[in-house]
Amino acid sequence: MNNNDKIHVIFGIDTETDVGSFTPFYEGVKNGTPKLLELFDKKGVKATFYFTGDAARENPKSLELVKNSNCEVGCHSLFHETVGDELFPIPGVKPLLPQEVYLRLKTATEWVAEVLGHNPISFRAPRLWGSTAVVNALEELGYTSDASYPMYFYRERFIPYHPDKNDWTKEGNMKILEIPNFADMLMESKDKPLERDRDQWPLFRTESADALMEHINNFLKFVRDRNLPSVLCFYFHPWEFIDVKESYHYGEGTVIPDKFITEGCGEKALKELSNLIDRLKDLGAEFYRADEFTEYWNSTYGK
Repeated sequence: MNNNDKIHVIFGIDTETDVGSFTPFYEGVKNGTPKLLELFDKKGVKATFYFTGDAARENPKSLELVKNSNCEVGCHSLFHETVGDELFPIPGVKPLLPQEVYLRLKTATEWVAEVLGHNPISFRAPRLWGSTAVVNALEELGYTSDASYPMYFYRERFIPYHPDKNDWTKEGNMKILEIPNFADMLMESKDKPLERDRDQWPLFRTESADALMEHINNFLKFVRDRNLPSVLCFYFHPWEFIDVKESYHYGEGTVIPDKFITEGCGEKALKELSNLIDRLKDLGAEFYRADEFTEYWNSTYGK
């Protein structure tokens, strides 16, 4: 089989507070992580769990569960803050200044390492909001991969690449491997100019695995028509696999997430993720941790 005929799948589990940055709670990390690990073990697949530094410190037992499985522990910033370039505004969430990035990521790495026992080498930025400052900091900190590139937004890189130290969205000579997150590049977007509807999340639970497979098949056609390798990088969250609330009150106010954030969470999400794994296996897909995929890619395509 030609290498370009293979389908490579990376499941990234962004391990953070419930409903992303909008609550301070960790029910998903505590109760969703074991469900995911059980499913992955049953299906014989691997994944990378990207822990924020705070999630690692507050949930060492959950991190230990991942460490003792076939899955990898990576890093996902310190507090799920915006470490890279802001793609659209979120109230109360301001990006770090470029000169702040290295120290913040160094601290995040140290917090994860305190529990893990060694430094993580795989990273993903919250919301896929990476930057040139981020990849340069990661390279200096010894990371081998960054799964932050939002294909839906930049629409230039469709396979993993080694970025340019002066522009992370361009190909260059850095050692770190940038892994783009899958998006449907054949559909007509109705979300101009961001085109977020090209992105896979969270269609698998708001609709179904079969609905998501339509977009996956579009992407596979897109890359094969260009004689490119097929790499499907996904992101999920432990909190998607528990019952979540429609609103959360804490501090001095109430957060009411948009419906798509919470719709289909819990048992439906777990069932549809199981179905998605089966559909991908039917296509002959191979599943990787980010660290193992990076080694494979570099040895196969060179670096």
